[in-house]
Amino acid sequence: MDLQLKHQAELAQLSSQIDKQELRKFYFSAFSVLVLLAITLLVVFQSPRGREWLPQETDTILSINADQFERANLAKRWRDAKPKLWPGLIGPAASVPGLNPSRDTARITRALTTNENGETKEFNLVQTRRGLAKVIRTVADDKNFRRRPVSTVCPFGNDSPAPSRLARLRRAGYSRKPDFALARVGPATLAVGAPEEVDELVLVRLGMKPDLKITGQLFDRFQALDHESALRLISRDPPDLSRIFHPIFSRELIDASQLIGLAVNLQNPVKARILIKVNAPKNAADVARDLRTNPDQWLRLPDSPLLLYSQPPEIQTQGNSNLELRFTMPEDSARLLLERLAKTDTPAAVAAY
Repeated sequence: MDLQLKHQAELAQLSSQIDKQELRKFYFSAFSVLVLLAITLLVVFQSPRGREWLPQETDTILSINADQFERANLAKRWRDAKPKLWPGLIGPAASVPGLNPSRDTARITRALTTNENGETKEFNLVQTRRGLAKVIRTVADDKNFRRRPVSTVCPFGNDSPAPSRLARLRRAGYSRKPDFALARVGPATLAVGAPEEVDELVLVRLGMKPDLKITGQLFDRFQALDHESALRLISRDPPDLSRIFHPIFSRELIDASQLIGLAVNLQNPVKARILIKVNAPKNAADVARDLRTNPDQWLRLPDSPLLLYSQPPEIQTQGNSNLELRFTMPEDSARLLLERLAKTDTPAAVAAY
């Protein structure tokens, strides 16, 4: 009992020596950390799943899975036979210093939008496989690049610089080569392309401009095709596809579509899917009937004798407005499709088919 009383007296003496203000600060700090952790977890779990860090006005997305391209013997053979095919397909990603797109990238996303004047803006995101250390080192050693923080406008109306890790690096153009810029927008992701478009992607990533929300049943199915497809294309403005790329869909298919998506697996044999949200007042069942009755007219490459399919497609309808087509694509058709997306096909090459 004496030892117990002595111990309690020592504890009471130590407690009386503690600064109550410091104790209150400690409890407040611990409580603040717990609150911030709870808010962070809430944001993470409540964030929309169908989201791309692209501008809200994006009309068309071309997504290239570089891993799948590397596994596809056909794609590698075409890339060697047509040296301009791969750079034309991936766009500005081919110009990133210190980056071998076919070896170092996991995914390349090209997003395009057209304004009221018919001008097209292109936004490019490059996701690397092993981080950005090599690229950053190469750019830092390149004296042609100049670092400039991207000015943003905070929600309260005061100008504030973007974080230094999102600063934009720009290389001035020369001769016929346009200006080129890049900015780090994620641990392994770069925004690349024209300086104005890169600035806009940085603002979207910072939350200063609205981003693209991808929602809906058709978008969900399209996103699910990522791991098995080397190439995916989706457009909310199908008629504009023939202006952005060289024509890949027939007029009948374009006119029937309010939204259209294409996914291609470049293994041998080449397999493809087309997802369609039917343009009102058409009905999915009516469009499916026309596709089954006259597939040669609906599923052909414009200005070419080539068809998109080797056998009539399997057609599924979902409700009154959604269609999904599955088919095997002839090798020549798949090659010409890639060339038209890359804009490397020529009238002579098309005639040769």
